[in-house]
Amino acid sequence: AAVFLILTILASKVPPKMMLKGIRPLMIIIIFSAVINLFFTPGITVIRFGPAQITMEGIRTTVRLVLRLVFLIMGSSVMTFTTTPNQLTAGLEKGLGFLKYIHIPVHEFAMMMSIALRFIPILTEELDKIMKAQMSRGVDFEEGTLIERGRKMISVLLPLFISAIRRASELALAMEARCYHGGEGRTMLHPLKYQKRDYLAWIILGIYLLLAIAISVMG
Repeated sequence: AAVFLILTILASKVPPKMMLKGIRPLMIIIIFSAVINLFFTPGITVIRFGPAQITMEGIRTTVRLVLRLVFLIMGSSVMTFTTTPNQLTAGLEKGLGFLKYIHIPVHEFAMMMSIALRFIPILTEELDKIMKAQMSRGVDFEEGTLIERGRKMISVLLPLFISAIRRASELALAMEARCYHGGEGRTMLHPLKYQKRDYLAWIILGIYLLLAIAISVMG
């Protein structure tokens, strides 16, 4: 997996600094998950700190978990840095088009994913505006106990939730006004066509999947 990801990053020509920027916001989650698995996994004790202990199984589980999280974040970063939401939606709909024959709404799933990706930067910007507005009113998010900070966050989360619902409602009205009724009978401005590299990518992914299943079964 590591070799495959490194080759993908090199082929994408995405700067390493951009990868690190994607990891930094999730460092708290990675550290928290690592600590939980490191100190609360039963097994052969290696180091003991009073009631807490570090086991050999805990070290192995922690290393695997951290690597998986880092690989997941880096893989997602490569995808978002090299592919626009429109391209991602079109590629997903084209690649999984065969599922339409068993009545799976591929177009609707691709559309929902595209909308979700577009909403992430919008909601992030909205969150920043709301926090600055609350700070201008004297709210300090850095002071107080954990419970007090949680109560202060309610003044941010509630307006953000209302804003997200309002934007979703406006988007739904805009789509209805443009007579959007799903993917049945719709055409694309730039239709995708399979090329040799696309078939090669499917073959590589198939081989990688088979190897991963074989290693998992044998291990």
